Amino acid sequence: MKTVWRNLALFAVAAAGAAAIMDPAFAEEAAKAAVKAPDLVVNKADDGWMMTSSLLVLLMTVPGLALFYGGMVRTKNMLSMLTQVLMIQCIVCVLWFVYGYSLAFTEGSGFTSPFVGGFSRLFMQGIDPKAPAATFSVGVGLDELVYVCFQMTFAAITTALAIGGFAERMKFSAVVLFAILWLTIVYIPIAHSVWFNPGPNDLAVANDAATARSGYGFQMGALDFAGGTVVHINAGIAGMVGALLLGRRIGFGKEAMPPHSLTLTMVGASLLWVGWFGFNAGSALEANASAVLAMANTFVATAAAGVSWLLVEWLFKGKPSLLGLASGVVAGLVAVTPASGYAGPMGALVLGAVAGVVCFFMVTAVKSALGYDDTLDVFGVHAIGGFLGAIGTGIVANPLYGGAGITDYAKCVVKDGIVTSDCPIAAYDMWGQVFIQFKNAMITVCWSAIGSLIVYLIVAAIVGLRVSAETEREGLDIAEHGERAYNM
Repeated sequence: MKTVWRNLALFAVAAAGAAAIMDPAFAEEAAKAAVKAPDLVVNKADDGWMMTSSLLVLLMTVPGLALFYGGMVRTKNMLSMLTQVLMIQCIVCVLWFVYGYSLAFTEGSGFTSPFVGGFSRLFMQGIDPKAPAATFSVGVGLDELVYVCFQMTFAAITTALAIGGFAERMKFSAVVLFAILWLTIVYIPIAHSVWFNPGPNDLAVANDAATARSGYGFQMGALDFAGGTVVHINAGIAGMVGALLLGRRIGFGKEAMPPHSLTLTMVGASLLWVGWFGFNAGSALEANASAVLAMANTFVATAAAGVSWLLVEWLFKGKPSLLGLASGVVAGLVAVTPASGYAGPMGALVLGAVAGVVCFFMVTAVKSALGYDDTLDVFGVHAIGGFLGAIGTGIVANPLYGGAGITDYAKCVVKDGIVTSDCPIAAYDMWGQVFIQFKNAMITVCWSAIGSLIVYLIVAAIVGLRVSAETEREGLDIAEHGERAYNM
């Protein structure tokens, strides 16, 4: 009997060899299948940097965004804004660890979906320190729980950004329900689409098969280093839809509604800038040259946008304002986000300078002409700045203009049956990439608009959206929370 099995095995080997001789494609696929990617190795420096980055992004939300938004609302709504932002951070954190991470950053259980993951990490099951998550380098890993924490902070600040569009007029119960539903229905699918892929090891060994298991945006080849589409367009569109559904605040356009504390707004904007280094440089997932590039771009693009906004405001309005300067800083941060790891410093500078000018006109001339009440300009700064950055990434990533280009994992060098980290930069088709960027941005716009509308309608049916006219006049601090931000 043993002789029979041995002969059958020899026959199978001979048949495979004959097939390879007759069909070169078969031989190539067989050789590719025999290549084994190296095990992921975790570097303590990478883990340390990503832990720090996670804390920096948390700083962006609380207290950064809370103070930035809180300073721009009226005194009677300051405490409600702080409460809403802090509450969203807490809710999203819980939901992310329960199911959000699993649905956003795993493969489908028994199916492959370009917009949603599976349940393999539900309730954090299967999180094993011995099985690290992938980064962007072949053979380099990251403790998966660090990656869970890092991505959680992104989900939280994106959800919190959206409430700027309808600030000062939505029920607290509606904001709570909005945070739960919007994270699930809108944010998670876009995050999975743009950012999920099996990792460079799989992309290097079996590129086509690995790409097919990735999110839809990644399959298209969309570039979004740190969240121009996933975070800023997504949140900006959601905020705008909410602003239109709830309508204008009482007295909008008839009475002055200036920020109650530009001091706190400036503090918040500064904390956002500091935290944004975790946002952008942390998105490299390693303490490497890519993180350094993102850090440099986050400096120069932000500064350029602040300067350009201030100068154009000075030219058209006669006086340079602190609110304008702070808004320009945020616009620059938004625009450079998708390009931060791809652009060269000069490309980032130009991108930031353009964003400052464009966003200024969006929140002044365009907003005034159309008459919508986007309370904290989440649409004019985040949606428009994010769209500009997403499209601009296709240009500034071009190596011809000093950009870093795109790594071609399919052409990684293989030596002695092992994939090395020597992966070349792909030939760059700039206008082709710009078109891909445009498609991905428009998909995000449509998904966020439709998904957010569904979320608002569900919330309206369950608890209602807008506070009463009496509550709005009194202020949400006392009416909704029974507290004041300031006791005088």
